[in-house]
Amino acid sequence: MTEPHDGALFDRLVQIMATLRSPMGCPWDRAQDSTSLKPYLLEEAYEVLEAIEEGVPHKVKEELGDLLLQVIFHAQIARERGEFDIYDIVAGVIAKMIRRHPHVFGAAAASSPKEALQNWEEIKRQEKAADQNTSVLDGVPRQLPALLRAQRLQDKAARVGFEWEHVAQVWDKLEEELRELRAAAATQDRAKVEEEVGDVLFSLVNLARFLDVNPDEALHKTTTKFIQRFQYIERELSRQGKTPKQATLAEMDALWEEAKQQECA
Repeated sequence: MTEPHDGALFDRLVQIMATLRSPMGCPWDRAQDSTSLKPYLLEEAYEVLEAIEEGVPHKVKEELGDLLLQVIFHAQIARERGEFDIYDIVAGVIAKMIRRHPHVFGAAAASSPKEALQNWEEIKRQEKAADQNTSVLDGVPRQLPALLRAQRLQDKAARVGFEWEHVAQVWDKLEEELRELRAAAATQDRAKVEEEVGDVLFSLVNLARFLDVNPDEALHKTTTKFIQRFQYIERELSRQGKTPKQATLAEMDALWEEAKQQECA
């Protein structure tokens, strides 16, 4: 790690981006705007998550740097428009962190993560109280992956008391939604089936919350497991001079079970 410094490195990065966006800078960088950069911002965020999952520190460092660069890029564009700059962003974050942590920087108390989160949410509510159109559910981006968005919305509703009291009730709700899905499937009404599938998934997310499982992460791990097992099938079939299309379902299922056994070995 580098030694503590006075912010010169950060300022240097800000200046580099300003140079890239200047008339003598890079044609590609100059051609970008906030809309054209959206895919890169999303991609870099996902690459950070992937690096964290791999658990390789230098990759995490590199990907966080790429994500930081996107923030600097957007801030430079806003500065050119006379809207705000990166230092306004930093100042806003500092003020928010101090304001929403009164148990650290003020006289409030919070002896557990749950209490700290409740403090945070109550302060957010107070900040938005002047806006008559605010909702408890505000602040959950529409662009989040669907499972994660459902979880965040349920979390927010639960913090104000809209929550089942016991996990048994959540199981009952899931079973009810499954029955409704089965009934909808029998009608072959595509719109109704889609609606009921959504209800089942939403109920599964709620169950995952009660079981203290991140549903998005759980599905991600299962998808990775599926890839590994299916690729095992492909490799074994290849050794036999076959492709999956040339094999029977029974053959592939047997190899799938072999892959499972190897995971347990």
